[in-house]
Amino acid sequence: MADDATWRAAVARPLAWREAHATFDDAVAGLSSELRGRRVDGFPHSAWELVEHVRITQRDILDFCRDAHYHEPHWPDDYWPKDAAPPSDEAWERSLADYRADRAALEALAVDTSRVPDLHATIPPPRGTGQTYLREVLLVADHTSYHVGQLVMLRRLLGAWPAA
Repeated sequence: MADDATWRAAVARPLAWREAHATFDDAVAGLSSELRGRRVDGFPHSAWELVEHVRITQRDILDFCRDAHYHEPHWPDDYWPKDAAPPSDEAWERSLADYRADRAALEALAVDTSRVPDLHATIPPPRGTGQTYLREVLLVADHTSYHVGQLVMLRRLLGAWPAA
C-alpha cells in the first residue's frame, strides 16, 4: 500500500494533469483576444465565460475548504461572469493567473498534512455539511475537466484549436 505522501500526491495530480486529455493551460494557450468573448451558434458559452466560471468555482471550493468564515455565493449568478467577453486583455491574464494560483493552493492543501491531517475528514460546520476535503479536491478536478472539454470544443468550433 502506498504511503500517505504518495497517496496525497495522486489525489492532487488530477488538478493539472495531462495524462488523459488537454489541460486547462492547453485549452487557453494562444487564444486570440478577439475570440475570447465570442459565442458560436449552438454552444452556450464563450471562452471567457468558461474560464471565469472555472476560476470562480475553484476559488469558492478552496475558500470552502480553508475559510472558517466561508459564506456560500448565490447560484448561479455568482459563479458566472456578467459579460461574454473579458473587459480587457489584462482581465483575461489576471483570471488565468488567479486560477493557476488557486490550483496550486488546492494542490498544496491536498498534500500538506499540517494543514489537512486527514483528507477523509469532514469540513467543519457550519460551512461543512458532511463534505470531506478529498471530495472537494476531486470535485474541482472533475468540474475543471468538464469545462476544459468545453473550451477545446469551443476552440474547434471557432477554428482556433491547434493541431495535436
